[in-house]
Amino acid sequence: MIASINPFSGELLKVYTAISSKEITEKILNADVAFHVWKKIPFADRKNMMMNLSAELFRNKEQHAKLITLEMGKLLTEAFLEIEKCARMCKYYAENAEVFLSDKQIETDAEKSFIIYEPMGVVLSVMPWNFPYWQVLRFAVPALMAGNVCLLKHASNVPQCAMKIESLIHDCRFPENVFQTLLIESDKVAEVISNPIVKAISVTGSERAGSMIAALAGKQIKKTVLELGGSDPFIVLDDADIHKAIVNAVKSRLGNAGQSCIAAKRFIVAEKIQEEFIQQLKAKFILLKAGDPMLAETQIGVMAREDLAVELEEQMDKSIALGAQLICGGKRVKTFFEPTILSQVKPGMPAFDEELFGPVAAVTSFNTIEQAIQLANESRFGLGASVWTTDLPKAFQIARQIEAGSVYINSLMKSDQRLPFGGTKKSGYGRELGQQGIYEFVNMKSVLMN
Repeated sequence: MIASINPFSGELLKVYTAISSKEITEKILNADVAFHVWKKIPFADRKNMMMNLSAELFRNKEQHAKLITLEMGKLLTEAFLEIEKCARMCKYYAENAEVFLSDKQIETDAEKSFIIYEPMGVVLSVMPWNFPYWQVLRFAVPALMAGNVCLLKHASNVPQCAMKIESLIHDCRFPENVFQTLLIESDKVAEVISNPIVKAISVTGSERAGSMIAALAGKQIKKTVLELGGSDPFIVLDDADIHKAIVNAVKSRLGNAGQSCIAAKRFIVAEKIQEEFIQQLKAKFILLKAGDPMLAETQIGVMAREDLAVELEEQMDKSIALGAQLICGGKRVKTFFEPTILSQVKPGMPAFDEELFGPVAAVTSFNTIEQAIQLANESRFGLGASVWTTDLPKAFQIARQIEAGSVYINSLMKSDQRLPFGGTKKSGYGRELGQQGIYEFVNMKSVLMN
C-alpha cells in the first residue's frame, strides 16, 4: 500500500495499491507504443501541447499548490511559487526546444557534416517529495519536447501529486501514455530498469538512492543523470552587505522548511563579523511564526515526515556532543523542527560533513580567503554555493575555485530554466535545464556526406 498522509495533521488522506509486475510490464509496453507515435509529431504540435500545460498550471495553480501542501507540508505560499516556476519552464522549452534540437552543421574535411539530435525512447525518472511538481516537470518537459516518453516513479509519500501530474498532461492533449506514473515501491525499480525498452534513467534524490540506481543502470549499460544531495556553502566575507546576506541566508536555509538540496547549509563566515552575523540570523529565526502551512501568516512549516525530523535531530545532537554550540532552536515536536543555529561547527561533525535536510544552520568561521575556499570544498558534495562580498572581482576568483555545479555571487542560490543545473562529486553528474539539459536524453548523431 502507498499512503498519502498530511504531515501537519497526521491525517491519512488516501491509500493506493501498488501495481503488480504484470501491470508494470503493460505500462512499459504502452510507453514503447506511445514513443513510436510521439517521436514523429512535429515540434509545432509539441509546442502547442506544452503551452497548454503552462497555461493550465497558471490557471489552476491554487488547486495544484494545495495538493502539494496537503501531501508534503510545504507552505502554501511556497507551493504557489513552485507551480508558477513549473509553468514558466514549460513555456521556455515550448519556445526553445526546436532551436536547441535543430541540425547543426559543422566544418570538417567532409563536404558536409552535421550533428542531428534523436530521442532515446522510454526514460524512467525516480523523483523526490520535496518539490513534487518541479522535480518531475524539470525532467519531463525537456524529455518530452525532445521526443522521448516518460515513466515516473515518484516518492511514496506524494502519490496524489504523481497521479495529478499524469492526469494534467493527459488533459493537455498529449498522446496517450507519453507520460505514465508507476505506483510502485522502491524494490520494484530494478525490475523497471532491467526492461530493455527502458533506455535511460533520471534520478533526483539522496546520495544512497542515486548510487544504487546508477549501479543497476550501469549493469544494463544505460544512461543516467543524477541530481543528488548537497551541503552548499554560504561564504560571507567581512566586506559583505551583511543585511542582504542575512535576508538571503534566512530564505535559503529555511525555504521549504530547509528541505532543499540547494539550500545554504554550511555558513562559512569571516571571523571579524561572525558574532554580528549569528546575532542577526538568530533575531530573524526566533521571530518566525510556526503553524498550519495552509495559512498565509505561517512562516515556518513542518517537515515532510517524522522520521526525517528524527534523523535531523540525531545529526544535531551528535554535532553538539562533538563541540558545536546551540545558539537557538533545537526542539522537535513530531514533524515540526524549530529553526536552529549551531555555531563553532567543524569538519568531523555531522553538521559539517553530512547533509542537514531541515531547518538547521551550521556556522563555521574563517580568517583568510584561502581558508574559506578550503572549508567550502571540504565536503563530499558539490551542488551549489554562494559568495557574499562587495568585491566582485575577488568573488569571481573565489567562484572559479569552488567545487560546485553553480556559484551565485550576492544572490540566492536557485535553479533557473535558462541555465544548466547539476552537481559534481557526490552531488551527482549530468545536467538538467537550459540547452544542455535537453541534450542528456538524446542521441547526438554525427552525419558526414561526401
